Amino acid sequence: MIEAAMIWNEPNNKSHWDPAIDPDWSIFADTVRRAGAAIRTANPAVARVLGGMSPIDPSWIQRLDGHGCLGAVDVIAVHGFPLDWNLWSIHEWPAKIAEIEAVTDKPIWVTEVGVGSFGAEEVQVFGVRKTAELLLGRVPQVFWYSLFDLPMEWGATTRHREAEGSSYYRHFHMGLIRADGTPKPSLDEYAKVAGEMGLMQWFHHEDPRLDDAVTWMKRLGTRKLRTGLSWADSFRPNATDWFDRQMDALAEFDVTLTFCFTPEHLGLEPHHTSPARDPQQFADFCGWAIDRYAPRVPAQVAAAE
Repeated sequence: MIEAAMIWNEPNNKSHWDPAIDPDWSIFADTVRRAGAAIRTANPAVARVLGGMSPIDPSWIQRLDGHGCLGAVDVIAVHGFPLDWNLWSIHEWPAKIAEIEAVTDKPIWVTEVGVGSFGAEEVQVFGVRKTAELLLGRVPQVFWYSLFDLPMEWGATTRHREAEGSSYYRHFHMGLIRADGTPKPSLDEYAKVAGEMGLMQWFHHEDPRLDDAVTWMKRLGTRKLRTGLSWADSFRPNATDWFDRQMDALAEFDVTLTFCFTPEHLGLEPHHTSPARDPQQFADFCGWAIDRYAPRVPAQVAAAE
């Protein structure tokens, strides 16, 4: 079942939203307001999550609050990768959560946290163990990124790709399972907390790993999954057939469903990071997806209201 809908992914990261086009964040705030309203209209029982910020930045939350859009969400999400991309220690996780708690009274979820095996697989084992120790019980929801390594030949969705140096190549080593399907040592460590810590796994259009992911999550005892539906992908041929197959396969998990990525022909600039020319079109996509995959159940809706 879909328990939550996330509005965008890492919007304050240049790889996912272009601040040059939206320097004061007013377009993004309008996008959040519209999408939040559409999700609530489709099903008030689905929690609305403000796309996981990365970096963790309380001033960004205050700026959005100044635009009056936080009333359109129920949860604030953060992402952190202290051993790979962030310039802070993994031991600072509680302090990072506290920074956001200081500027909002909404629940804080960690919807993406990971430690890669780029340098050594033993580092990832430590990362799973320490992350569980620091975050489980500290926040209501934690999602480990990710189940599978991203295959190198698929490329990573970043703005500058290989020009980012080792930061780019780390994207291909974040999984608990290698791209060839063999488990890393960290998988055993994650299995110890799989009932409490969810997984974050993107599925590409017609992703051949979908069925294997379901098999692995059942074997591990994972109950919660964060994934996404790409607005841009919705314009591919047979997109709805793929979305239907993906959501049917994941139906028995508690899913946080992320909506993001602007279709090139609908952006202010022809790029997935661009704000849409008409933010209501993104909101309509969110409302359509919730109505299709998490339709109202009267008893649930009454409880949410």
